[in-house]
Amino acid sequence: MPAERSPEHVAFGQAVRKLRLEQGLSQEELGYASGLHRNYIGGVERGELNASLASINKLAAGLSIKPSELLATAEREQTAGRRKTRSRR
Repeated sequence: MPAERSPEHVAFGQAVRKLRLEQGLSQEELGYASGLHRNYIGGVERGELNASLASINKLAAGLSIKPSELLATAEREQTAGRRKTRSRR
């Protein structure tokens, strides 16, 4: 049974996916550019994996952005997710 995905991990994964797709990259291409396996990229995007600081830096480099930009995008995704949850109540 899969582990519970935290809102933070889901938001980070959504941010990675959003930025990857904006650049027209496949998971495999981002994996190659960042030095990470494509399966790892998929796990992060699904919010199943807890990316380390080293992996966040590699992902940001693969996306040609600063790590702070990646985290800011994740923060916006998390805020948007909270708004959606509140509007459903």
